[in-house]
Amino acid sequence: MTRKSAQQTAQRMVDGAAAARYETRRRRRRFAAFAALSASLVVMALTLVQFAGLSSGGFSGEALAQDVVRPGNAVTNAAPGGAPGATEGRVPGNALGNTSDSGLWRGVRNGERYTVSIPNKTAGYLVQSEGEEWRALRNGPLKSYFVYALAAMLVVLVLFFALRGRIRIEHGMAGRTIERFNNLERFGHWLLAGSFILLALTGLNVLYGRYVLLPALGPDAFSALTIAGKWVHNNVAWAFMLALVLVFVQWVMHNIPGWTDVKWLAQGGGLFSKGVHPDSYKFNAGQKIIFWATIIGGASLSLSGIALLFPGETAMMSKTFAILNVFGLGLETNLTPMQEMQYQVTWHGVVAVVMIAIILAHIYIGSLGMEGAFAAMGSGQVDVNWAKEHHNLWVEEEMSAGASTSPGGAASPAE
Repeated sequence: MTRKSAQQTAQRMVDGAAAARYETRRRRRRFAAFAALSASLVVMALTLVQFAGLSSGGFSGEALAQDVVRPGNAVTNAAPGGAPGATEGRVPGNALGNTSDSGLWRGVRNGERYTVSIPNKTAGYLVQSEGEEWRALRNGPLKSYFVYALAAMLVVLVLFFALRGRIRIEHGMAGRTIERFNNLERFGHWLLAGSFILLALTGLNVLYGRYVLLPALGPDAFSALTIAGKWVHNNVAWAFMLALVLVFVQWVMHNIPGWTDVKWLAQGGGLFSKGVHPDSYKFNAGQKIIFWATIIGGASLSLSGIALLFPGETAMMSKTFAILNVFGLGLETNLTPMQEMQYQVTWHGVVAVVMIAIILAHIYIGSLGMEGAFAAMGSGQVDVNWAKEHHNLWVEEEMSAGASTSPGGAASPAE
């Protein structure tokens, strides 16, 4: 036998062994498929037997989870044209047994609640049909309304700037500054502002990113950006909550409404007329409105955010509805976990968009809209003339308490 013949023989042996192994694996796969099919048929047969037992009334007493109870208002109609139809649930010829279940399953599909024997009575919802309504609301009108709200705020700010221009310090810079906010106050403010901006951007990406960023970035880049944004949103939320508490503790005593605020509002805060400077303490009425909107809205966002971070662990909406029912609203209080999440997502989005619109106005007036305003949170020092024009009562309190001014800016007479 030549060397070449030996190699060919060895190769045939290897190929034969490989073919045998392949045939063995193929037989095993056939057997596994046959066994799986047989098991499926057995399970289906047992299911049909069980269903037949349930339909024939094999179980008595309180209904099981699978044995839903037909609502008392279920009705059946005769067939069109006077043909024999279902009468009081009975079908001619007993084609479907003694009763027609079309009304029952129509109710199941429409989300009606039935009786179950297990402790969790919300399991009586076999089909959560509100999910389609929620999805249609979220992807349809809500998204449109959110855009309208933000666009409307931007239009108002542009028109205000076009008509009023930048609010100047009418007496010019005094050349001396007074401390408006200390380091801790500014830290709380910027922690709150920075975290809110990140939350707003990542939240808006969830709503509108697929329409705006996906076409521009492509699926891979958009997917990476959105995954990172989700992580940022879930974790920066804790910094937002901490800042919210810090800001509340530091400024709540300065934001109690008073009669001075009513007079400030009556004069429009001097925002619409030159030479008008209503009396104001450390925070004017407009700032107090933003403060309480931020605290209340931020607290609501935090609570709904916690519910979304830990799905199924809270029942905040059910408890809230129970409180509101004191006013006779008749809201559903036995919500399923899925319904809780749907309400929370909707509420979270509505409050977030309202807050974004309010904060846009706050950013405008604190930067482009008013000369000298940004320094309050920038360096903490504001020009004395600016302080006298916008917070004169606060300046008087500070001076009476022995506060001093520091050189800064180009000097000009205060009066």
